[in-house]
Amino acid sequence: MTRFIAKTVALCGIAALTTACNPVLRTHGYVPTAEAKPQEVNPDTDTKATVLARLGNPSVKSTFDEDIKDSTWFYMNAVRQRYAYLRPKIEERTITAITFNEDGQVKKVSEYGIEDGRYVNYVDRKTPTRGRELSVLEQIFGTIGRLPTDQLGGQQNIPGGGGGPGG
Repeated sequence: MTRFIAKTVALCGIAALTTACNPVLRTHGYVPTAEAKPQEVNPDTDTKATVLARLGNPSVKSTFDEDIKDSTWFYMNAVRQRYAYLRPKIEERTITAITFNEDGQVKKVSEYGIEDGRYVNYVDRKTPTRGRELSVLEQIFGTIGRLPTDQLGGQQNIPGGGGGPGG
């Protein structure tokens, strides 16, 4: 009987460990449906109005949309995989860029995947501030001797001071 209980406990432990290792998949951004795929936009027939009606609002529109002759709408989709406490990993990414001419007609449809992405190295510099840095003790005891003792009295015409009503 004890062997049966030991086997059951070991089996439950193994099952718990294997379920903890299952990844959690999350989809972010635009989720295409069977009827509405950004890749199926036709440059010959579609316009901004038909794209908006079929696909809805884009994830991102090109910057300075009114100042540029050609505007671009981006429909982005990403699938992330996460294991328990580890950092999420992007498994799949699709970016569809739909470029319109100045008349609102679809000019070009481009599709980019995760292999088209590039890593950007951020510069980890800090902007120095002027002045000197105070230690903890200087910050705590720095106001001693700086309190205006003449304002601690019963003067009534000082904002926020003066001892309260009738004071």
